[in-house]
Amino acid sequence: MLKTKKRPSSKQKPAAVPAGNNEYLGVRLRHGRMTKGLRLKDVAEAADCSESMISKIENGRAVPSLNALYRIAEVLELTVGQLFEKPSEPDGLLSRAGERPIVKTDPLRSGPGLTLERLIPYDKARLLQGSIHNLAPGGSGGGLVTHEGEEVAYIIEGQVELIIGDAKYLLNTGDSICYRSEIPHGYKNSSGKQAKFIVVNTPPSF
Repeated sequence: MLKTKKRPSSKQKPAAVPAGNNEYLGVRLRHGRMTKGLRLKDVAEAADCSESMISKIENGRAVPSLNALYRIAEVLELTVGQLFEKPSEPDGLLSRAGERPIVKTDPLRSGPGLTLERLIPYDKARLLQGSIHNLAPGGSGGGLVTHEGEEVAYIIEGQVELIIGDAKYLLNTGDSICYRSEIPHGYKNSSGKQAKFIVVNTPPSF
């Protein structure tokens, strides 16, 4: 029997997203769940989500918060990045502007306008993972997360507040910060302007 992990729950319901966003998430989730022989209920209980949410994600009608995505990926023994990756994506070194995978998160949980643009295509052999975070005023990562490894964030434009453990750091354009990923961390944009920053971490977790 799948062991259920107790985690803080949220009563907020996920927002529906337009068709075409995160188009591979549902397919990957369903495939991962069926490969492990799990029911919707099994994944929902272990990831502290509602069964209805899991069903909506699989059918392309909702995207959860980043925290929920981490929990779902953990249950399926995948990274969050694997949940969004194109099936059979060809290997390559070059990543063209406008052609990279885009992840759009639930605005009710992460605030308005959070998108992540993957810089490094997923590959089991890779040691690095990186993405460009585009964060609208009032947006956030949806709470604190923890995972194995180390990461660095660099602010391309705007202002971002990084929360690492009990400390808060206000980063402006050109600033960077490096920290252990096992420490609870998150970010938000409390300014009135759009922010853009790069996050690179190892080993891959998203």
